Amino acid sequence: MGGLGGLDRLPGPSARRWGTEKGAPGTGRTGPDGLAAEPDDHALGRSRGGLTTKIHLAVDASFHVLAAVITAGQRGDAPEFTKVMERIRMPRTSGGRPRTRPGHVLADRAYSSRSIRSYLRERQIPHTIPEKRDQAGHRLRRGSAGGRPPAFDREKYKRRHKVECRFALLKQARGVATRYDKLAVRYEATVQLTLIRQSL
Repeated sequence: MGGLGGLDRLPGPSARRWGTEKGAPGTGRTGPDGLAAEPDDHALGRSRGGLTTKIHLAVDASFHVLAAVITAGQRGDAPEFTKVMERIRMPRTSGGRPRTRPGHVLADRAYSSRSIRSYLRERQIPHTIPEKRDQAGHRLRRGSAGGRPPAFDREKYKRRHKVECRFALLKQARGVATRYDKLAVRYEATVQLTLIRQSL
């Protein structure tokens, strides 16, 4: 069964100086079909590199992108985890409704949180996510009350490099690496078209 190659994020380079600089993302507007339209912050936010946009990807073991979400550059990775997971649709070879549950999830330390691990357990999705050092320290200080460390397979985690390779390929597209689009919906369309072109 094909698992999920990795979950990660791509901070884009400095964008033109529009949009909000810090704080939570805007609520955005809703289109006539009920789907989210252009967010109020245009998926632009100030991070270390200036105004940036961040791309979150789910990639399978064959380098195919299963889901993509864009957010403002200052947004954290963990809060977007469930949004990325909910966008996953994997066609079945036998037909029928697409699968929405990957066989395994590999993710970096940014996604090491109790809520994410609980979410994956509830959906019965095996995962390999390294524990953050501060989380390990808190657990050890609590002694037996801290519980056992989460299972971690170092060899399996090495496969997460595939998502990094996918990001490197995506960044070869100039329109993705340097955001020229003011609107988030247009930039997301640029990302999706690039992913489609690169998969052909």
